[in-house]
Order: sequence, then structure tokens, then C-alpha cells
Amino acid sequence: MKFIKWTLAVIVGLGLVLALGSLLLPASTHVERAVTIDRSPEQVYATLNSFERFNAWSPWAEYDPQARYTFEGPANGVGARMSWIGNRSVGSGSQQISESVPHRKIVVELDFGGSQGRATYLIEPEGSGTRLTWAFDTDHGYNPFGRWLGLLFDRMIGGDYEKGLAKLKALLESTQA
Repeated sequence: MKFIKWTLAVIVGLGLVLALGSLLLPASTHVERAVTIDRSPEQVYATLNSFERFNAWSPWAEYDPQARYTFEGPANGVGARMSWIGNRSVGSGSQQISESVPHRKIVVELDFGGSQGRATYLIEPEGSGTRLTWAFDTDHGYNPFGRWLGLLFDRMIGGDYEKGLAKLKALLESTQA
């Protein structure tokens, strides 16, 4: 009986340390990657301001070729929306363009079945091409699990962002200017 009480005390103590420790962690997470594309800001913007070609460069499209996609709202710009239902690798969710500044910036609100985030595409002229920065931001609030998980986001999605940017670069640079 003494062993059970001691074990429960250790478990409760560990839980308290993890919960209280989470309050010392960042309440939000930011991940970003960038690439230079040998195309004009107008061309990069036109591709990103619509979900029409999203799966042609998305790093997640190949994780579930059988995923189902639906598109709502306008074809491009604010209000354009894409939803998906896929396997365990891609899950289900939606993304909707909430801000669109021609040739400069696109903000996309993300919903992964109750977990929200925001993707931002910053488009800047660089030499004869375009520097594209793709960022992800999410707020964890006081969710202790979210705060601990936030420490892993860069490793979890950073590689996918790099892969997606490489695919987008190849897609845009392989098409006629």
C-alpha cells in the first residue's frame, strides 16, 4: 500500500511539474522557411493567391494521393477556401485566404479539425527573381500540451516547408515566364 501511495505521489508531482513548467514555455510558435524563385513577384503571387495549383507543390499531397478536396468561395483572393479529408498522415481540415496584398503578401487561416494556425507568404523582389518566405504561426494559449508540442514544431513542419518551397520553385521555374 505504501508503494502505491508513493507511486501516485510521484505521478501527481510529475504532472504538476509538467503543467507548471509549461507556463514558462512560449505561448505561441513561429516556423518559417524561405527560397528565391527565378520568377517575378506577380507570377509567384498569382500561384499562391489561389488553391488551384496547391497540390502541384504541396509537400503533403503525396502523403495521401486519395485525399478528397473541396473548393469554396472565389477562385482566388480573400475568401478562397480549400478543405480536405485524408488519411492519418494528412488528417482533415481547411484553409482560407484571409488577406491578400497584390504581389506582396497572402495570409491563410488554417483549421486542422479544431486546432488553428496561420500561414503567411511574404513575397519580395530580389534581383531578377522573388524571395518567398513561408511562415506558420499558432497560439497555444494556456494549453500545456500545446506549449510542449510547440517546441517541436520547427522539426515537425520545417522540413515539409522546405520541400514545398523547393517543389514550388521547380514548378514555377519550369513553366514559361
